[in-house]
Amino acid sequence: MERRAFIGILGGALLAGANVADAQQSGKPWRVGFLGGGVRPPNGAVPAPLREQLQSLGYTEGKDIVYEGLWAGGRIERLHDLAVELSSRKPDVIVTLGGPGSEAAKQASSTIPIVALSAGDMLETGLVTSLARPGGNVTGINDPAAVLSAKRLEILKELVPNAKRVAVLWNAGNYAMTLRYREVERAAQVLGMSVDALGVREPEDFEGALSAMTRTRPDTLMMLTDALTNLNRQPVLDYVSAQRIPAMYEFGYVVQAGGLISYGSDDAETFRLAAGYVARILKGARPGDLPIEQPNRYLLIINVKTAGNLGLAVPQSLLVRADQIVQ
Repeated sequence: MERRAFIGILGGALLAGANVADAQQSGKPWRVGFLGGGVRPPNGAVPAPLREQLQSLGYTEGKDIVYEGLWAGGRIERLHDLAVELSSRKPDVIVTLGGPGSEAAKQASSTIPIVALSAGDMLETGLVTSLARPGGNVTGINDPAAVLSAKRLEILKELVPNAKRVAVLWNAGNYAMTLRYREVERAAQVLGMSVDALGVREPEDFEGALSAMTRTRPDTLMMLTDALTNLNRQPVLDYVSAQRIPAMYEFGYVVQAGGLISYGSDDAETFRLAAGYVARILKGARPGDLPIEQPNRYLLIINVKTAGNLGLAVPQSLLVRADQIVQ
């Protein structure tokens, strides 16, 4: 290794260590805020993969770094006030989960660095003006809705080849989810399928959405996931099971809980990527200079027991591509 290259690497390592040490010596650990749209966990801790990855990067919780998390409990209207409250505590960086929370944090502060996750297509929603050089105070992990929405519907059609109607359940009050719904509409046209729109805005709307499927039974269902639909997913799971409607979800934990099939990013990996952003920002990087990343891989998960209960034979072409098969 050339001497200058070695010195550069050594200097970078010493600088990284110095940044953590500075926080320790000052007696003021770095403060990381977290804003989520879901329910506050019983222990009040921010997601474990984020904390664990930062720990592996040298930030000892309680010593070098502390976390402050706020959750909206599925009520989007609370996010603005929560974002203002979190910003008033002046954290060094805020990690946001979901499009509405990311937008609320951006509106609450134009200076506090924000790392946005699961916020939809960040360019389309206006969170950033460029993926390569975001500018402003927001960076994070992009969610390419157009590609993923079409892919999910293609997979569902492969599983249920004779399907002609797909119902789409999504939070119509979430602009990122509405953009995703529109992409499903476009994909359905290409596949020769009709779409039943089941937009919800409040927990009370789910009963009406399920009643609509009873009146006009779809061949399949796609549920787009944000805090609202996630918190109210169990009635949907129970309904499609009772009515024997094949459904596609975005995340594997729904399939683990009895859902049929999912295709989406690995939540844990996404939080680990976010931790990398946080670490770089704490070391002095400006969020506007950090390119927007994309998850490294997407997981196809199939519950073959649920498929059997629905009378579906999962094609071998899907089984061999599956990252996980739930028995």
